[in-house]
Amino acid sequence: MWVLGGGLVPHPPIMVPEVGGEEAHRVQRTQEALKALGRRLSEKGAEAAVLITPHGPVLWEAVPLVLQPRLEGDLGRFGAPEVSFALTTDEELARALVEAAGELEVPVSLVRSGYRLDHGVTAPLYWLEQGGFKLPPVVLCGMAFLSWRRLYRFGTAVRRAAERCRRRVVVVASGDLSHRLSPEAPYGYDPAGPQFDARIREIVATADAKALLSLDPAWAERAGECGLRPLIMLFGTFDGYRLRTEILSYEGPFGVGYLVAYFEPGEETPERCLVEELANKFRKQESYLVKVARKAIEAYLNRGERLKVKDIPPEFNRRAGVFVSLKKEGMLRGCIGTISPTQPNIVEEVIENAISAATRDPRFEPVDPREIEDLTISVDVLEEPEPVESLAQLDPKEYGVIVVSGSRRGLLLPDIEGVDTPEQQLAIARRKAGIGPHEPVKIYRFRVTRYH
Repeated sequence: MWVLGGGLVPHPPIMVPEVGGEEAHRVQRTQEALKALGRRLSEKGAEAAVLITPHGPVLWEAVPLVLQPRLEGDLGRFGAPEVSFALTTDEELARALVEAAGELEVPVSLVRSGYRLDHGVTAPLYWLEQGGFKLPPVVLCGMAFLSWRRLYRFGTAVRRAAERCRRRVVVVASGDLSHRLSPEAPYGYDPAGPQFDARIREIVATADAKALLSLDPAWAERAGECGLRPLIMLFGTFDGYRLRTEILSYEGPFGVGYLVAYFEPGEETPERCLVEELANKFRKQESYLVKVARKAIEAYLNRGERLKVKDIPPEFNRRAGVFVSLKKEGMLRGCIGTISPTQPNIVEEVIENAISAATRDPRFEPVDPREIEDLTISVDVLEEPEPVESLAQLDPKEYGVIVVSGSRRGLLLPDIEGVDTPEQQLAIARRKAGIGPHEPVKIYRFRVTRYH
């Protein structure tokens, strides 16, 4: 195993005395833990380090990898320009990582100029160096909004690159946990914040990669974290090995969670190899209609063909309105549907609307073929709408709504996150149709069968 160890590090600039002054002592446990981590990493005698930062280059569709020969930066934007660092890039390892990531279908984009070390690197490095860790040549990776499975695979690409270069490597992933632990937190308080941090500490303590990759993206978003993706990439580095972890410290004095943890690989254990298992499990769990939607998108985007389906199951060999919704990392990526059927059966309706959701939703750019794997797809089959006489007949969790005024018609599906009252539901449906809040409308409700 050429990846010798790693660490998860927080990056609050306030923990650096030149920045935080007297306030820096409030994160003393974090400071001491980073020094301890620095000592452990120094003992590894690494020839290269892979640094993962969420505050460097950020791309939607590819992991940014910095290929500048020299990397410099300081804490000047936080009032301490005298705290500066200069690193060199291990270009051979970087190019090997690009190749390995490509083999694992993880897109990488090279950043060849203009990057300066950000505080995701400089703040923790200040204390790691206090512990005796002097960085060898590095490969610096920014952040991508790819699926968690792809980010995990990027971690395995790091290990593959180290093996090919026969380079002893350590991996340092920078990231804070929730930014919503208390009312004084930067984004205010949310109960998801403390819950998220407790769950992450449990996952790290037990080295449970499966649990990490099973977290709800919407819940993580509510927690206001910036360390989950770097942590996933770090875990992926040790895929297929028994992993030993140790939490060195955790605290959240400013309403932000700071976790310092040490990672070290044990013996190789093929049963802990999750890369293939995750891909297979993801597809196996999809329902029949979702599989049809995904295949329709793949056929259209990759080959310009419309999917042909034989042997349609009897329950879907009827006509109904259908909506196909695409999400990526918990965020809507496309949604197109039909209130009344336009195709001979439900399967054909799904095919048509899946293609439209991927290519014709005016709110989004068309889906790129490389995104298909990262999409979470749901299919709603609509029941016959029925008129509504009063708001008491509406329930946003159970019923969708349709509002009609002349030729204008707006629809909102049921059970949408953040839509909790009939008033909210109707207001959104009106806006979608361009109907004013005081214009008279006819209201209909409908149920759906939702397939995942």
